[in-house]
Amino acid sequence: MLAFSGGADAATPKGSEPTGFGESMDKTPASLLERLRKGGSQEAWETFVRLFAPMIYRWARRVGLAADLAADLVQDVFLILLEKLPKFEYDKRRSFRAWLKTVVLNKWRDGLRKGRFQPTGVPVSDCSEPASPDFVPFLEEAEYQQYLVDRAMQLIQADYEPTTWKAWWNFAVVGRPAREVAAELGITPNAVYLAKARVMAGLREKVDGLLD
Repeated sequence: MLAFSGGADAATPKGSEPTGFGESMDKTPASLLERLRKGGSQEAWETFVRLFAPMIYRWARRVGLAADLAADLVQDVFLILLEKLPKFEYDKRRSFRAWLKTVVLNKWRDGLRKGRFQPTGVPVSDCSEPASPDFVPFLEEAEYQQYLVDRAMQLIQADYEPTTWKAWWNFAVVGRPAREVAAELGITPNAVYLAKARVMAGLREKVDGLLD
């Protein structure tokens, strides 16, 4: 059973640094998404929950739900995703973000109609459904993409040696020359290039097909 509660892990990851991954992120199969479509292992579902639960929870809090109700909404959404995601047809011409947003909004609206998700201090009768995308800014494209990459980086960092991570970060994200990074870390420039390749592969495995 999927479970989620608010708290420290629900916070949006920090990291407004430029990512600059766009072009290289769409050239490999949608690994995690494909694994979920095929039924998914427990590990794949846990990774998916850890990627998306904090995002949905924060959105729920933004629209006025108390912490316990926000956690309930997250749980409801993932129960739907558990059923629907294996049927999701991956197509780079379509947006996974828009599909997920529809699922979240439908569950939220359903909760409003049933009186379950009354925003704090707002009578149910006064709760209007979102009339424009501006009502759900956290699920809009730029913030969604930045969040997802930041969150994926958080999840995979422990998979790499500190030197590998520092080499990738300084070279691929900060944009420093490979020779400069290599000299600072006491490794070869080739090791810097290899570090970039390894970490990028890990990121692609997590977010391919989900960034659109």
